[in-house]
Amino acid sequence: MTLIRKPGCHLCDDAGAVVERVCAEVGAAWEERDITQDEELHRTYWEQIPVVLVDGVQHTFWRVDPDRLRRALTG
Repeated sequence: MTLIRKPGCHLCDDAGAVVERVCAEVGAAWEERDITQDEELHRTYWEQIPVVLVDGVQHTFWRVDPDRLRRALTG
């Protein structure tokens, strides 16, 4: 699971807290990627951050629903 974010983004901070909590509950590994450090990610997602990818596929953006993320990670 990947959280795509940028520094100074309050929605990214909120999403990170949800992702961290849900991944800890279900035992899923996750990583953060910074769009300011990756031109391709910036070009693709700059209007949507934060973006959550599950298995490399966009799951959600802006706000992360913990129940929906939990289902995606365990289903």
